[in-house]
Amino acid sequence: MSPQQHRKPPQAPPKFTATPSSLIEDTHKLIDRSRGVQDTIARHVTPESASFANVSLPMAHDDNKMAIESHIIGFYQAVSTDKMLRDASTEAEKLLDDFGIESSMREDIFNLVDAAFKKNETIDPESKRLLEKDYKGYIRNGLGVPAGPRRDRFKDIKKRLSEISIVFQKNLNEENGGLWFTPEELNGVPEDVVASLEKGSGDKSGKVKLTFKYPDLFPTLKYATNAKTRQRVFVENENKCNENVPLFREAIVLRDEAARILGYKNHAEFRIEDKMAKIPKTVDDFLGDLRTRLAPGGEKEIQQLQALKKEDLKSRGDGSSDDGHYYLWDHRYYDRLMLERDYSLDQQKIAEYFPLQTTIRGMLQIFEELFGLVFVEITGKERDEIADTGRGSDITWHDEVQVFSVWDDEAEGNGFVGYLYLDLFPREGKYGHAANFNLQPGYIDENGNRRYPATALVCNFSKPTPKKPSLLKHDEVVTLFHELGHGIHDLVSRTTYSRFHGTSTVRDFVEAPSQMLENWCWTPSQLKSLSHHYSYLSPEYEVAYKETPGALEAPEDRIPDELIKNLIKTKHVNDALFNLRQLHFGIFDMTVHEPKSHEEVENLKVSETYNKLRKEIAKLDGLEVLGDANDWAWGNGQATFGHLIGGYDAGYYGYLSSQVYSTDMFYTVFKADPMNGKEGRRYRHTVLERGGSQEEMQTLEDFLGRRPSTEAFYKELGLSG
Repeated sequence: MSPQQHRKPPQAPPKFTATPSSLIEDTHKLIDRSRGVQDTIARHVTPESASFANVSLPMAHDDNKMAIESHIIGFYQAVSTDKMLRDASTEAEKLLDDFGIESSMREDIFNLVDAAFKKNETIDPESKRLLEKDYKGYIRNGLGVPAGPRRDRFKDIKKRLSEISIVFQKNLNEENGGLWFTPEELNGVPEDVVASLEKGSGDKSGKVKLTFKYPDLFPTLKYATNAKTRQRVFVENENKCNENVPLFREAIVLRDEAARILGYKNHAEFRIEDKMAKIPKTVDDFLGDLRTRLAPGGEKEIQQLQALKKEDLKSRGDGSSDDGHYYLWDHRYYDRLMLERDYSLDQQKIAEYFPLQTTIRGMLQIFEELFGLVFVEITGKERDEIADTGRGSDITWHDEVQVFSVWDDEAEGNGFVGYLYLDLFPREGKYGHAANFNLQPGYIDENGNRRYPATALVCNFSKPTPKKPSLLKHDEVVTLFHELGHGIHDLVSRTTYSRFHGTSTVRDFVEAPSQMLENWCWTPSQLKSLSHHYSYLSPEYEVAYKETPGALEAPEDRIPDELIKNLIKTKHVNDALFNLRQLHFGIFDMTVHEPKSHEEVENLKVSETYNKLRKEIAKLDGLEVLGDANDWAWGNGQATFGHLIGGYDAGYYGYLSSQVYSTDMFYTVFKADPMNGKEGRRYRHTVLERGGSQEEMQTLEDFLGRRPSTEAFYKELGLSG
């Protein structure tokens, strides 16, 4: 039962009761209402009378109301088990996007925003920022281009890019391919993974089906001793969504054309203009410098891993198959083997101490202590009590989903904060990675009342079995903490307008708050407090554990210090190769979005570019060394790269550049005492609460007391600053 003061939130949670037809109807209603607001402004306001209060403000209030429904309308396509509902969600998102494009190109409204903006009224800073963003938004959406064929072409491109984005992600979500293997071909793969795979019948009898979902894919690449198996899995995974290949090509060509219509040299210049980096040169210099610094370390790491591979094959009597190459499908396997051999790091053993549910509880306790929050899980009858409809099943989209009401603790005033949802396991048709989705933003409505946010973590961890709960590898613990970090950012944000709520910051800052929190997963005291050996969770688990080979008679409840020490020693093992992989993504992103001419991007061999850059940057071999030396088109990794179609275009560098900010914040404020509640609350109020309501550089300076520096970032990577 939840404590009395946290029993009844002042706002009901969102409902998930849509049908395919109601989704489309609701979408048309939202669009009609919003168009009506804009039409009213256009009818009653003139450029002479235009002000923030009678132009931008009514549209901001309408945006607030729209976001309460539109985010959930689009969310169904990522999580619903009903294909018809997913399809309707996709169709609805297209309608909303088309309407967004139409709205952003209304000249009558732009003329009023332009007039209001140029009056330079005295208004509060967040409202001023909103008006400025509105004004620039119209320009960036083509209204600086004279009416006529070029502006019309720009609008057509925007609509087509929206369609591509929706179809591309839908293809990834609904990808359900796989490969059939005999159990012998999966030698080395953990028993519980193999046992969970679909069993074949008929001509597939005696085989099991390995999907490309994370809980199947990663353990196979890490543990399968058969290199041919790993090769098949790696190559097929790169080619699992080849229907996206032409969509990716079309997107980069259209983006370049649109940027040139607006007067930019390329899409990267257009996208980076309103980020922290401001110009592509800043990004290219940062990525180039990091590549130069990391390259020697990467080569050294490959030499060590190659020596390990040689030794491993020899010890298994397979020395003749060592051809001197270190392949892409070798890396997860030998990286794991090195950690086990040289650092006594057994990931399976570590995972025993991180059952999913106790780890989540431990993480929420850390956030409670650090940020002054209280998380109350809502179950059973309590769901009925807080649901608008009186039916608890209406407040989630699947029966596996957990719901929490989130509150301020006593010192923070006991106020309601919002709702947190956790959807943790893979399903047919579900979004296949780990991500945080805002369901409803927070804001202050036109009557001065606060509307509270709802946020969801959508992940794909392995499902529990009768013998074992879902157990997290350490990298999954880090992922969960990272995504929960986005969720917390979403929950504690306190902005006036939904436009700036939570993670609605520039892309080269948005990862920093979550990346900073990852450091807690490398802190001995926090690892200890998060851990809890699964055999103590139930008598059934205890019996099952004792039957596993190598089981201890009485394992410690908390993870032993020796395991923690071994784990922390591995934080930067093969780190250069990890970061070179991130650099490959970032440099590929800039390469396809920064052509010297439009003809260059039209003629770009995208798959070849993706694979060649990976080889040049990370130095790992692919199929190109096994067959035709010029066959660089063996894989289509870009077709599975949802980030570059889903908003990180000319922005993937942000994952690396935001580490500069996250490492600086951690080293400066939290490294000495990660659980300093006073600093945690200051971080909550100074950084997280602001969302995107002010310049992100200002937020950083307010928190650090100075401009951010790269020193801590390079120090953490073991590179001189």
